[in-house]
Amino acid sequence: MDKLTEIMAAKRHALRDQIRPIREQELERLGRMQNQGGSFFKALARKGRLSVIAEIKRKSPSAGEIASAQLDAVEQARAYVNAEADCLSILTDTDYFGGTLQDLWDVVEFLECHNRKTPCLRKDFMVHPIQVAEAAEAGARCILIIVRALEDDEIKALRDAAGIAGLDVLYEIHEERELEKVLKFDPKIVGVNNRDLKRFHTDLAVSERLIPQIPDGIVRVSESGIFDLEDAKRARACGADAILVGEALMRAEDPETLVQAFHNA
Repeated sequence: MDKLTEIMAAKRHALRDQIRPIREQELERLGRMQNQGGSFFKALARKGRLSVIAEIKRKSPSAGEIASAQLDAVEQARAYVNAEADCLSILTDTDYFGGTLQDLWDVVEFLECHNRKTPCLRKDFMVHPIQVAEAAEAGARCILIIVRALEDDEIKALRDAAGIAGLDVLYEIHEERELEKVLKFDPKIVGVNNRDLKRFHTDLAVSERLIPQIPDGIVRVSESGIFDLEDAKRARACGADAILVGEALMRAEDPETLVQAFHNA
């Protein structure tokens, strides 16, 4: 079993007792409650510089421990906001990434208290609309859909739920066939994961191959394997509108300087 299959199976198992019907009225109500942050899509679609999605994660299957389990998600978010990151990505998977849904709640509350409009992505392994409802209730403005991990009907269910709740979707791909698959869903944001989630090998050439194939009008994001200015320049050169950076920023002594460098790539 490859790692992504293992993670998705674990996620489905963990959710087994929480699964219930999610009605449109519930999603609509949660959408009306949204008052934090602007559009995730619009935040990334600014012209003239590379946008940065700054990620909060404590560990990963590929890197192991990145930060202490006691890391304060709000303090990390404060550093990213001060660095003028365009969006935040909050890992809410506990078993493999050390995050929690409470991290998302806490970060959104911090942003609201300080009148900051930085939109947040709930970064998790989405399999059921109940996770979309949780994301909307916590104040996320976007969810992640990993195209490789889901059947078409599952993608549609998640996309439809997100749309009703007023959330954007970041569709993540790694291969050409996944790009063909995702275009059927009229995506606004497509992320190319440079890390092969089967073998956890990372190669920026994946973005260099796939991003130019993504049609105009779609925000193109390069994800994983971006550690320094040269990596960001490679992503920008192949047509990326934005980069998603976790480990490099989590380990950086000065995230503000690194985010600014990425913006100027």
